[in-house]
Amino acid sequence: MSIDLNNESGLEADEQGLVALARFALDELRIHPQAELSVLLVDEDTMSAYHEKYMNEPGPTDVLSFPMDELRPPSDGDEPPLGLLGDIVLCPAVTSRQAAEHGRSADDEAEYLLVHGLLHLLGFDHGTPEEKQAMFSLKDRLLADWSTRQDRA
Repeated sequence: MSIDLNNESGLEADEQGLVALARFALDELRIHPQAELSVLLVDEDTMSAYHEKYMNEPGPTDVLSFPMDELRPPSDGDEPPLGLLGDIVLCPAVTSRQAAEHGRSADDEAEYLLVHGLLHLLGFDHGTPEEKQAMFSLKDRLLADWSTRQDRA
């Protein structure tokens, strides 16, 4: 699995931990081991520019996802899809500020948002209550499994 992470935010982040989590989640979701993912950490000005350009929303946000090949987790018995997942853009400055609001550490908030962005790349959304339930349940399960795995390490 090719996971590239570039930290252009000017802030420290657990880059290795984020890559390991992305790899874990993609493995759990049975995405092809040669699929490609890009994660970019940016400053608030850059995130604001992306947020305004692509979402028509002012100011910085915590995470944006830009899918490429519209890969989806395979059904049981199907072959894992191969291709470019796309890009996840995180803003550590925003993540750090909102972590306390959500009762999480900055690293935990970044992990939460990474999985959220990853699920968006895989076609999950939260526009309806049913979609939100499916997406957030899967996100919660992946993060719980990741936490359990980390506790054993």
